[in-house]
Amino acid sequence: MFYKKQKFPEVGEIVICTVKRILPHAVFVDLDEYGKEAMIHISEIAPGRIRNIRDYVKENKKVICRILNLDKEKGYIDLSLRRVTLTQKTTKNNQYKQELKCEKILEDAAKALKLDLKTIYEKAGSNLIDKYSSLTNCFSEIINNNLDLKTLIDDKIAEKITEIVKEKIKPPEVIISGTLKLESDSIDGIEIIKKSLKNIKDDDVKISYISAPNYKLTVKAKDYKTAEAKIKNISLNIIESMKKLKGRAEFIRQ
Repeated sequence: MFYKKQKFPEVGEIVICTVKRILPHAVFVDLDEYGKEAMIHISEIAPGRIRNIRDYVKENKKVICRILNLDKEKGYIDLSLRRVTLTQKTTKNNQYKQELKCEKILEDAAKALKLDLKTIYEKAGSNLIDKYSSLTNCFSEIINNNLDLKTLIDDKIAEKITEIVKEKIKPPEVIISGTLKLESDSIDGIEIIKKSLKNIKDDDVKISYISAPNYKLTVKAKDYKTAEAKIKNISLNIIESMKKLKGRAEFIRQ
């Protein structure tokens, strides 16, 4: 990662590190996101007695640790390897990989504008990270909320970054579904069902025929909460419409 945060990490923060030196009772690492050196004491490598530190860490390999203690004046940072859960390791690793992908987008924008990575960080990247804490968060705002980068950085750079972000990053998508049971004893029952369904004009909602009296209701949204709210609202509206037209309706969430 090219960009290095200027501040110190916080106690308790999960960080990704590169092992540099292994001593009999300690390991020295570089904090990849901060450009600072830190130490893992042998007692914080793993639970229980450790006969050989090299059974747990290797030079130039990545490890994910927790900030245990730090002294900003002296520049000391103590880490723990054993106090990081598997879930925390997975989450941090995914976040780091995503940030690297976002930095590659910044690099692509720099090449298109005939700039180097250092220059585009100076002109844009650093400002975006200061504002949103990471490129990942900033680019997510572009995709999900149409963030206009021109309010933050040079127009030409903003246009190129936005163009590449929209090309490379797809918005999150959640798809859920359920079964609608729609019935009517009326002679024009099919028309009643069609009438109950015709008001749905949302491109993210699809209703398909399965077999009488079952119809599949499918909803697409950017997250589960939105999708669940939408499918509930639509199914209730259809049920209410069927009742007004003297029909029967039931929704079964899959």
